[in-house]
Amino acid sequence: MNFTRTLLTVAVLTVLPTTTMAQQMAEFRWDGAIEAGKTLEIRGLNGEIDATTASGSSAEVIAVRHAKKSDPNEVEIVVVEHSGGIRICAAYPLEDGGVSDVCGEDRSDRYEKHMKHKKNDIVVDFTVRVPAGVDFVGKTVNGGIEANGLRGDVQVHTVNGAVSASGTGTVEAHTVNGAIDVSMGRGTWNGTLSLHTVNGSITVGLPADVNASVVAQTVNGGLQSDFPLAVAAGKRWGPRRIEGSIGTGGGRLEMQTVNGSIELARN
Repeated sequence: MNFTRTLLTVAVLTVLPTTTMAQQMAEFRWDGAIEAGKTLEIRGLNGEIDATTASGSSAEVIAVRHAKKSDPNEVEIVVVEHSGGIRICAAYPLEDGGVSDVCGEDRSDRYEKHMKHKKNDIVVDFTVRVPAGVDFVGKTVNGGIEANGLRGDVQVHTVNGAVSASGTGTVEAHTVNGAIDVSMGRGTWNGTLSLHTVNGSITVGLPADVNASVVAQTVNGGLQSDFPLAVAAGKRWGPRRIEGSIGTGGGRLEMQTVNGSIELARN
Protein backbone atom coordinates (compact mmCIF):
# COMPACT_ATOMS: atom_id res chain seq x y z
CA MET A 1 0.00 0.00 0.00
CA ASN A 2 2.75 2.43 0.88
CA PHE A 3 4.50 1.68 -2.40
CA THR A 4 1.31 2.48 -4.36
CA ARG A 5 0.82 5.82 -2.64
CA THR A 6 4.41 6.78 -3.46
CA LEU A 7 3.86 6.17 -7.17
CA LEU A 8 0.69 8.26 -7.21
CA THR A 9 2.44 11.16 -5.52
CA VAL A 10 5.25 11.16 -8.06
CA ALA A 11 2.78 11.13 -10.94
CA VAL A 12 0.94 14.18 -9.62
CA LEU A 13 4.14 16.14 -9.03
CA THR A 14 5.30 15.36 -12.57
CA VAL A 15 2.18 16.66 -14.28
CA LEU A 16 1.99 20.03 -12.55
CA PRO A 17 5.28 21.59 -13.82
CA THR A 18 4.49 20.46 -17.36
CA THR A 19 1.14 22.27 -17.29
CA THR A 20 2.74 25.42 -15.87
CA MET A 21 5.38 25.53 -18.59
CA ALA A 22 2.75 25.09 -21.31
CA GLN A 23 1.00 28.21 -20.07
CA GLN A 24 4.19 30.26 -20.44
CA MET A 25 5.22 29.53 -23.98
CA ALA A 26 4.65 31.57 -27.12
CA GLU A 27 5.43 30.45 -30.67
CA PHE A 28 6.26 32.62 -33.67
CA ARG A 29 6.37 31.31 -37.25
CA TRP A 30 7.61 32.87 -40.46
CA ASP A 31 8.10 31.41 -43.91
CA GLY A 32 8.95 32.90 -47.27
CA ALA A 33 11.01 32.49 -50.40
CA ILE A 34 14.63 33.71 -50.44
CA GLU A 35 16.66 33.91 -53.62
CA ALA A 36 19.86 31.90 -53.94
CA GLY A 37 22.86 34.03 -53.06
CA LYS A 38 20.95 35.92 -50.37
CA THR A 39 21.39 35.48 -46.61
CA LEU A 40 19.04 34.33 -43.88
CA GLU A 41 20.22 35.71 -40.54
CA ILE A 42 18.98 34.89 -37.04
CA ARG A 43 19.84 37.02 -34.02
CA GLY A 44 18.99 35.80 -30.55
CA LEU A 45 20.15 36.58 -27.04
CA ASN A 46 19.19 33.76 -24.68
CA GLY A 47 18.43 30.50 -26.44
CA GLU A 48 19.64 27.96 -28.96
CA ILE A 49 19.63 28.03 -32.76
CA ASP A 50 19.10 24.88 -34.82
CA ALA A 51 19.34 25.25 -38.60
CA THR A 52 18.96 22.58 -41.28
CA THR A 53 18.29 22.52 -45.02
CA ALA A 54 14.77 23.25 -46.26
CA SER A 55 13.09 20.76 -48.58
CA GLY A 56 12.14 23.46 -51.10
CA SER A 57 12.82 27.08 -52.03
CA SER A 58 11.01 28.57 -49.03
CA ALA A 59 12.69 29.29 -45.71
CA GLU A 60 10.95 28.59 -42.41
CA VAL A 61 11.69 30.04 -38.99
CA ILE A 62 10.04 28.93 -35.75
CA ALA A 63 10.85 30.89 -32.59
CA VAL A 64 9.63 29.35 -29.35
CA ARG A 65 9.64 31.81 -26.43
CA HIS A 66 9.41 30.26 -22.99
CA ALA A 67 9.90 31.33 -19.39
CA LYS A 68 9.13 30.18 -15.86
CA LYS A 69 8.28 33.60 -14.40
CA SER A 70 8.23 36.28 -17.11
CA ASP A 71 5.69 36.78 -19.89
CA PRO A 72 7.25 35.29 -23.06
CA ASN A 73 5.32 37.79 -25.20
CA GLU A 74 7.52 40.58 -23.83
CA VAL A 75 10.12 39.47 -26.39
CA GLU A 76 9.18 40.64 -29.87
CA ILE A 77 10.26 38.68 -32.94
CA VAL A 78 11.25 41.21 -35.60
CA VAL A 79 11.53 40.42 -39.32
CA VAL A 80 13.58 42.77 -41.50
CA GLU A 81 13.74 42.38 -45.26
CA HIS A 82 16.76 44.07 -46.87
CA SER A 83 18.70 43.95 -50.11
CA GLY A 84 20.91 41.11 -48.87
CA GLY A 85 18.13 38.85 -47.62
CA ILE A 86 16.11 38.38 -44.42
CA ARG A 87 17.06 39.13 -40.83
CA ILE A 88 14.95 37.79 -37.94
CA CYS A 89 15.67 38.87 -34.37
CA ALA A 90 14.54 38.37 -30.78
CA ALA A 91 14.06 41.91 -29.43
CA TYR A 92 14.14 41.87 -25.64
CA PRO A 93 12.43 44.53 -23.50
CA LEU A 94 14.49 47.35 -22.00
CA GLU A 95 14.19 48.84 -18.54
CA ASP A 96 12.87 52.11 -19.97
CA GLY A 97 9.87 50.30 -21.46
CA GLY A 98 11.17 50.05 -25.03
CA VAL A 99 12.61 47.09 -26.88
CA SER A 100 16.18 46.50 -28.02
CA ASP A 101 17.07 47.39 -31.60
CA VAL A 102 19.01 44.21 -32.32
CA CYS A 103 17.83 44.09 -35.93
CA GLY A 104 19.52 47.34 -36.95
CA GLU A 105 22.54 47.23 -39.24
CA ASP A 106 24.80 48.69 -36.54
CA ARG A 107 23.82 45.96 -34.06
CA SER A 108 25.22 43.04 -36.03
CA ASP A 109 28.17 42.17 -33.76
CA ARG A 110 26.92 42.76 -30.23
CA TYR A 111 23.57 42.97 -28.55
CA GLU A 112 23.55 46.44 -27.05
CA LYS A 113 25.82 45.58 -24.19
CA HIS A 114 25.76 49.21 -23.08
CA MET A 115 21.95 49.25 -22.89
CA LYS A 116 20.00 47.77 -20.00
CA HIS A 117 17.63 44.94 -20.72
CA LYS A 118 14.71 44.43 -18.39
CA LYS A 119 15.37 41.52 -16.05
CA ASN A 120 13.53 38.42 -17.20
CA ASP A 121 14.03 34.70 -17.69
CA ILE A 122 12.76 34.51 -21.27
CA VAL A 123 14.52 32.06 -23.56
CA VAL A 124 13.95 32.05 -27.32
CA ASP A 125 14.90 28.91 -29.22
CA PHE A 126 15.02 29.15 -33.02
CA THR A 127 14.41 26.30 -35.45
CA VAL A 128 15.36 27.29 -38.99
CA ARG A 129 15.02 25.69 -42.42
CA VAL A 130 17.39 27.23 -44.97
CA PRO A 131 16.85 26.75 -48.73
CA ALA A 132 19.68 25.48 -50.91
CA GLY A 133 21.95 28.23 -52.20
CA VAL A 134 21.06 30.60 -49.36
CA ASP A 135 23.80 31.59 -46.91
CA PHE A 136 23.09 31.38 -43.19
CA VAL A 137 24.19 33.58 -40.28
CA GLY A 138 23.25 32.61 -36.72
CA LYS A 139 24.04 34.74 -33.67
CA THR A 140 23.15 34.34 -30.02
CA VAL A 141 24.83 34.99 -26.68
CA ASN A 142 23.70 32.33 -24.23
CA GLY A 143 23.04 29.15 -26.15
CA GLY A 144 24.53 26.61 -28.49
CA ILE A 145 24.21 26.67 -32.27
CA GLU A 146 23.79 23.77 -34.69
CA ALA A 147 23.74 24.56 -38.41
CA ASN A 148 24.50 21.34 -40.21
CA GLY A 149 24.01 20.10 -43.74
CA LEU A 150 23.41 23.56 -45.18
CA ARG A 151 23.93 24.20 -48.89
CA GLY A 152 25.71 27.55 -48.74
CA ASP A 153 28.15 29.54 -46.62
CA VAL A 154 27.68 29.51 -42.84
CA GLN A 155 28.60 31.99 -40.09
CA VAL A 156 27.77 31.25 -36.45
CA HIS A 157 28.54 33.31 -33.35
CA THR A 158 27.76 32.74 -29.68
CA VAL A 159 29.40 33.41 -26.32
CA ASN A 160 28.25 30.66 -23.99
CA GLY A 161 27.63 27.53 -25.99
CA ALA A 162 29.11 24.95 -28.32
CA VAL A 163 28.99 25.35 -32.09
CA SER A 164 28.46 22.66 -34.74
CA ALA A 165 28.19 23.75 -38.37
CA SER A 166 28.64 22.36 -41.87
CA GLY A 167 27.88 23.54 -45.36
CA THR A 168 28.71 23.10 -49.01
CA GLY A 169 30.52 26.45 -48.86
CA THR A 170 32.75 27.97 -46.20
CA VAL A 171 32.16 28.07 -42.44
CA GLU A 172 33.13 30.66 -39.82
CA ALA A 173 32.50 30.09 -36.11
CA HIS A 174 33.14 32.06 -32.93
CA THR A 175 32.36 31.28 -29.30
CA VAL A 176 33.99 31.84 -25.92
CA ASN A 177 32.83 28.98 -23.74
CA GLY A 178 32.30 25.97 -25.94
CA ALA A 179 33.79 23.65 -28.52
CA ILE A 180 33.73 24.27 -32.27
CA ASP A 181 33.09 21.43 -34.71
CA VAL A 182 32.75 22.47 -38.36
CA SER A 183 33.00 20.98 -41.83
CA MET A 184 33.50 22.91 -45.07
CA GLY A 185 32.49 21.81 -48.52
CA ARG A 186 34.52 24.38 -50.47
CA GLY A 187 38.29 24.19 -50.43
CA THR A 188 39.15 27.59 -51.91
CA TRP A 189 38.14 31.06 -50.77
CA ASN A 190 39.38 34.64 -50.66
CA GLY A 191 40.28 36.53 -47.51
CA THR A 192 40.29 35.06 -44.00
CA LEU A 193 38.06 32.51 -42.31
CA SER A 194 38.29 32.46 -38.52
CA LEU A 195 37.42 29.81 -35.95
CA HIS A 196 37.94 31.18 -32.45
CA THR A 197 37.07 30.00 -28.96
CA VAL A 198 38.62 30.33 -25.50
CA ASN A 199 37.40 27.31 -23.55
CA GLY A 200 36.93 24.46 -25.99
CA SER A 201 38.51 22.37 -28.70
CA ILE A 202 38.31 23.09 -32.44
CA THR A 203 37.74 20.40 -35.05
CA VAL A 204 37.70 21.37 -38.72
CA GLY A 205 36.80 19.09 -41.61
CA LEU A 206 38.16 20.18 -45.00
CA PRO A 207 37.75 18.70 -48.51
CA ALA A 208 40.64 16.73 -49.93
CA ASP A 209 41.36 19.38 -52.59
CA VAL A 210 41.68 22.27 -50.15
CA ASN A 211 44.23 25.02 -50.83
CA ALA A 212 44.71 27.30 -47.85
CA SER A 213 47.16 29.16 -45.63
CA VAL A 214 46.73 27.87 -42.09
CA VAL A 215 47.42 29.41 -38.70
CA ALA A 216 46.50 27.31 -35.65
CA GLN A 217 47.34 28.26 -32.09
CA THR A 218 46.45 26.94 -28.63
CA VAL A 219 47.77 27.47 -25.13
CA ASN A 220 46.60 24.34 -23.32
CA GLY A 221 46.07 21.59 -25.89
CA GLY A 222 47.59 19.72 -28.79
CA LEU A 223 47.59 20.17 -32.57
CA GLN A 224 46.80 17.52 -35.16
CA SER A 225 46.45 17.60 -38.95
CA ASP A 226 45.46 15.00 -41.52
CA PHE A 227 46.98 17.28 -44.18
CA PRO A 228 50.69 17.76 -44.85
CA LEU A 229 51.61 21.35 -44.11
CA ALA A 230 54.38 23.18 -45.96
CA VAL A 231 56.10 25.51 -43.52
CA ALA A 232 57.76 28.60 -45.01
CA ALA A 233 61.28 29.61 -44.06
CA GLY A 234 61.35 31.59 -40.84
CA LYS A 235 58.01 30.23 -39.63
CA ARG A 236 57.85 28.13 -36.47
CA TRP A 237 55.98 24.87 -36.14
CA GLY A 238 55.70 23.66 -32.58
CA PRO A 239 53.43 21.76 -30.19
CA ARG A 240 51.27 24.84 -29.63
CA ARG A 241 51.32 26.60 -33.01
CA ILE A 242 51.20 25.72 -36.69
CA GLU A 243 51.63 28.16 -39.53
CA GLY A 244 51.90 26.76 -43.02
CA SER A 245 50.14 25.96 -46.29
CA ILE A 246 47.93 23.14 -47.49
CA GLY A 247 48.16 22.37 -51.20
CA THR A 248 49.10 25.51 -53.13
CA GLY A 249 48.02 27.84 -50.34
CA GLY A 250 45.34 30.45 -50.79
CA GLY A 251 42.70 31.89 -48.47
CA ARG A 252 43.72 32.16 -44.84
CA LEU A 253 42.26 29.86 -42.16
CA GLU A 254 42.78 31.07 -38.58
CA MET A 255 42.07 28.72 -35.66
CA GLN A 256 42.65 29.83 -32.11
CA THR A 257 41.77 28.55 -28.64
CA VAL A 258 43.21 28.82 -25.15
CA ASN A 259 41.98 25.69 -23.42
CA GLY A 260 41.53 22.96 -25.98
CA SER A 261 43.06 21.03 -28.85
CA ILE A 262 42.90 21.83 -32.58
CA GLU A 263 42.38 19.20 -35.25
CA LEU A 264 42.38 19.53 -39.03
CA ALA A 265 40.54 16.53 -40.47
CA ARG A 266 40.04 15.35 -44.04
CA ASN A 267 36.38 15.08 -45.05
